Amino acid sequence: MKMRWKVALFLAVFILDVLCMRAMYESYSKTKDTLFLPADAGGDAREDVKNQFSGSRQIALTFDDGPHSVYTPRLLDGLRQRGVHATFFLLGENVEGKEDIVKQMQEDGHLIGNHGYSHVQMSKESVNTACEQIEKNNEQIEKITGVRPQYLRPPYGAWTDELECTTNMTVVLWNKDTLDWKTQSSKKVVRNIIKHVEPGDVILMHDVYPTSVEAALEVIDILTKQGYSFVTVDELLID
Repeated sequence: MKMRWKVALFLAVFILDVLCMRAMYESYSKTKDTLFLPADAGGDAREDVKNQFSGSRQIALTFDDGPHSVYTPRLLDGLRQRGVHATFFLLGENVEGKEDIVKQMQEDGHLIGNHGYSHVQMSKESVNTACEQIEKNNEQIEKITGVRPQYLRPPYGAWTDELECTTNMTVVLWNKDTLDWKTQSSKKVVRNIIKHVEPGDVILMHDVYPTSVEAALEVIDILTKQGYSFVTVDELLID
């Protein structure tokens, strides 16, 4: 008789433990979406907290040398469909005649930066020449978008302290070079990124090659499933 009571007591305690654990998990699931948020917080704010709470990993896709009349719109379409924002460092001499593409970048929420007016190695130019290159492109982009670029990527990543003192812009380089311009193979670019990607990466690509556009969209699809999210470089720097 005593044994039956012991078994019954054990089962009762076990059931209570299971019920308590279930209640705790349900409470956790409900609160993690609203942690540190006011009751009237919007959906975007709630999603940001969910991403932070779940350890979401952020990376920035950046594209140099555009805009291209065919491949950049194709990339913009793909990014829009996926709800992804990227950073474009525009080459001034490629902007003329493609103002609508630049406007679309801005409307879609991408960050637009300066890549100089022509693709010259600024560290080998005089300070005046380099600054003229930068300023000419800044004025052109501002005329189209109404916003003066704050971020600069010098061609080849070539930069000097002397230039930094004169431009008053934030220089953005990269830590992952896909070499997409060299291989022009979407498979190799995808494999390169997927194999080596880490949270916080700034990935260098170019939107002037069809293979790069294909690779970028495929990478987004793959890494999104792995828990990565894509942000502009200013968001990455702020975080």
